[in-house]
Amino acid sequence: MNLYQWLCLLGVQGLVTTIISVVITKKLNKAELKAEEARRKADEAARKAEKEAKATAEGVKALLKDRLLQGYKHYINDVHYADEHDRNNMTNIHDQYHALGGNGDMNDLQRTFRHLPTVLGGPPTEISDND
Repeated sequence: MNLYQWLCLLGVQGLVTTIISVVITKKLNKAELKAEEARRKADEAARKAEKEAKATAEGVKALLKDRLLQGYKHYINDVHYADEHDRNNMTNIHDQYHALGGNGDMNDLQRTFRHLPTVLGGPPTEISDND
């Protein structure tokens, strides 16, 4: 008998196959663990980014609301008029505030603001209630 026949007789062929199978399985498990860890980290980063984006949007909304309150108080209570530039600026801020989910708190002040004259001492501006 030659060496190959002896090895076959002793079952070395099956042993080698089993060892190779175990090594490959371990490598695949390591790769799967690394992929799962990468997915977990990506999910965590996405949740963090979503939380930060929401906080940023809420912060911007709060700043816009504060700016609207300051502007409305200034134009309505102090100067009693708003030229076209002022109107466009305040309307843009109001629109962006609403786009971020503003709840309508500023609508009454916006309506009063839009009725202000466009020149000092001028007549109130006529607007439709739908505007």
